[in-house]
Amino acid sequence: MRVSAKARYALAALVTMAQQCHTGEYITVISISEKLGISKIYLEQVFSLLKRGEIVTSIKGAQGGYQLTRSPGQITVYDVLSAIETSLFEKAVDTVSQTEPAIDSALHSVVFDTLDAAIKDTLEKITLDDILNEAERQKKDQALMFYI
Repeated sequence: MRVSAKARYALAALVTMAQQCHTGEYITVISISEKLGISKIYLEQVFSLLKRGEIVTSIKGAQGGYQLTRSPGQITVYDVLSAIETSLFEKAVDTVSQTEPAIDSALHSVVFDTLDAAIKDTLEKITLDDILNEAERQKKDQALMFYI
C-alpha cells in the first residue's frame, strides 16, 4: 500500500500536536512546519483537509492555531487517512465483469473486499497515542546509544 506524502505529513503533524496536546494551547502551522521541516504552504493544505475531516479545529488571530478535536488515543490512523486520502478507500473497479462476471465477483469477494476490510481493521486499531508512544520509546533508545 502506498500512502501519499500529504497523508504521511498529516500523520507526522498530528503526532507533533499530540506531543503538546496536554497544554491545551493552539499550535500554529508555522511551529509544526519548522519542527518537521515541511513547507508551511503544504501543511496549510493538509490542515484544511484535517479540519474538514473533523480531526482538528482552529481559531484565527494572534493566539490562533490548531488543536486536536479528540484525545490522541481516540484519533485513529484510519480517521486521518480517510480525511486525507480520498481515493484510498474507493472500491476496486470491475476487472472482467463483461466477459466473466463470476470471476470478477470472486475477485471482489475473495481478494479486494477482504483486503479492504483487513486494511481498514488494522488502521482503525492504531491511534496517534500508539505512534507517539513508539516515537518516545525510540527516542529513549537513541539516547541510550553511545559510540566508541
